[in-house]
Amino acid sequence: MTTLRQMRFLVALADTGNFSRAADLCHVTQSTLSTGLKDMEARLGVQVAERSTHSVLMTPVGLELAERARDILARVGDFEARATSEAEAGATALRLGAIPTVGPYLLPPALPMIRARRPGMRIYLREELTETLVTGLVEGRLDLILIALPQDLPQQIVVHALFEDGYSLATPRGHPLANLSLVEGPDLEERELLLLERGHCLQQHALSSMPGVSLTENASFSATSLPTLVSMVEEGLGITLLPDLARDGGVTRGNDLKLTALSGATPRRIALAWRSSTSHEGLFKEIGETLIAARRSLRPPDAKVDPTRF
Repeated sequence: MTTLRQMRFLVALADTGNFSRAADLCHVTQSTLSTGLKDMEARLGVQVAERSTHSVLMTPVGLELAERARDILARVGDFEARATSEAEAGATALRLGAIPTVGPYLLPPALPMIRARRPGMRIYLREELTETLVTGLVEGRLDLILIALPQDLPQQIVVHALFEDGYSLATPRGHPLANLSLVEGPDLEERELLLLERGHCLQQHALSSMPGVSLTENASFSATSLPTLVSMVEEGLGITLLPDLARDGGVTRGNDLKLTALSGATPRRIALAWRSSTSHEGLFKEIGETLIAARRSLRPPDAKVDPTRF
């Protein structure tokens, strides 16, 4: 197979018409250049130049092949320049997936921050359930996913923890628990919770959030989204555990219900995840820092929050 090096020799010879100058142009010895061209001629079965003691004459096919070689070398140069640009600037297009209980509340403040730091990067968003996001990441459909832990993940996925996300108890006005300033585990015993439909990781996270307390689900109703869940509570259909991220992101804005702090609840952990084989780990960690900053920006002015959780 003809090599790129031999093509460079051919172009240099066609441009200079002299073996010595062509060798200098390619930063090789004249003997190396001559041997390389002879090997190419033998492989192709054509003569690219007529040689004499004092001159070099390119053959018609040699001139034609030199022109084709110029085009190939130019394309290779573009190929290498594109790769170099990607390596220096990081990803220019990012396919980011997020679960529905995180993305709508964290990404709106985060995206302008990301664009400010990476103005040339295009971000394509997908909102899907955890299982679908993980599959998309493993199969290469997504580059980066925003999920909640704990979660069983394949070995080839790297997890980068961002912050903890606690819960508030959401109750209708007039509910017995709405009068409490702080809700503890025993207060929830034998009380059924309205939850998201199966497939949402928040459903299981909420049920296991109170250690030593057996929380149960109201099987009569389930919601497809947090806004729907909030509306169900407001209508007096039941109570629920609402993630603090969604609360601070405005999911209850415009709704008339009571949010009460929970004592001793185990928070879910919000994290980024990517394939271990990626070449953009540095960029993804930078995005993680931006997401943490975005979470801080959502904190209510009067909120008393443990700073180690953000």
